[in-house]
Order: sequence, then C-alpha cells, then structure tokens
Amino acid sequence: MEEKQTVKFKKEEFAIKESVKKMLGKGKVSKVRIEYTPVGEKIIISTNKPGLIIGKGGEKLNEITEYLRKHFKFENLHLDVEEITEPEFDAQIVADEIALGLERFGPLKFKILAYRSLEKVMKAGALGCEIRLSGKLPSSRAKTWRFAQGYLKKTGDSSKVVDRAQSRAETKPGTVGIKVSILSPRAVLKDKIFINEELKEKLRMNQQELEDKPVKKSKRSKKD
Repeated sequence: MEEKQTVKFKKEEFAIKESVKKMLGKGKVSKVRIEYTPVGEKIIISTNKPGLIIGKGGEKLNEITEYLRKHFKFENLHLDVEEITEPEFDAQIVADEIALGLERFGPLKFKILAYRSLEKVMKAGALGCEIRLSGKLPSSRAKTWRFAQGYLKKTGDSSKVVDRAQSRAETKPGTVGIKVSILSPRAVLKDKIFINEELKEKLRMNQQELEDKPVKKSKRSKKD
C-alpha cells in the first residue's frame, strides 16, 4: 500500500509541474519545486523572466494559483518566483531556446542554432557543454547530431553536478528532440585538486634553492 501511495504522490507532483509549465509556456520556466510545510504547500518557479511569470499586478500568479487549487485540491497554496541570474548555465533554458528557434526558423537552421547556443554557454565561462539534436535534420530519415566543447563528466559521482535537461520542438518534418548538458564553473568536482598560494610560494622557494645550490664535482680516484 505504501508503494502505491508513493507512486500516486509522485504522479500528482509530476502533473502539477507539467501544468505550471504548460500554462506559462515553453522557454519561460526552468524548474518547478514543491515544498510541503505544516502551514501549507509552497510551489517555487525558477525562471529567467520573472516579470512574465508574475504578470501585471500579479494576475498571472493568481490565475495559476486558482487553477492549481481547483484541480489539485490545495488547502493553503503559496506560489513563489525565483529568478535565475545566470541563464547561460541552466540546461533547461538553453534547451527550450533551441526548441523555440527550431520551431520559428525551421530544422534547416539547426547547426546555426546549436553552435550559437554552444558558443554563448562557453563564453559565459562554463567548463563544458554538450548539445544533442535527434530527428529529421535535415534529411527524411531521423539522425542524431552532437555539438560539444570543453570538459564534461559522464560517469561517477562527479557527473551528478552536471546540469541536464531536454526539450522538444514540433517542426513541419516532424518532432526534434533536444538534450543539453552543462558543467557550470561553480560546480564542485571531487577529483579537482586545488593548490593554495602558500604552497605555490614554498615550491618556488625550493626550486630557487636547488638552482642556486652549487653542484659538487665528484672526485675521481687516482691510480698510483
């Protein structure tokens, strides 16, 4: 019974998140988090466009709140908007931007859109980025294209710090799937070695002492 309740609870959470994203539209929402408190429920919407989410006088937020209360029976629901200050390092925002570009300009421009997004992410200071596009690009048969640059963890515990997201573009030839992986410069890598300035200075001094130290010439034994 507990497993069934857990599955039901997770399905309801997923439906809530998808409803919020659908109401706000593609390219406006990165993540939707739900927090449960003794006072009530709190939904946090992460976005790089808080003005569009809130609306004039908070109209859009009130509309979303009323919809969720009606369809998901929330007792004391509170919506909060969290602004993303560095959208270049958010994989979901980058993936949605590529999807919107493909829907607007068509799949023939997929290389320009992918390389432009990749360059934008890397110029912002990301350690690594990978973009995968799957679909009829540009031939009649489905194909996967990969665009990557920099350093990106694929396995192990360090791969958990990589931000991954996916999106979908509906074009005339068919659906195009977009997968984006970004390694932020602020990501903490467990296998990364840091050498502080004090240790660097000691190494320089030791190197200088070795260079200044005179080399002793070996004495050869003289034969009588």
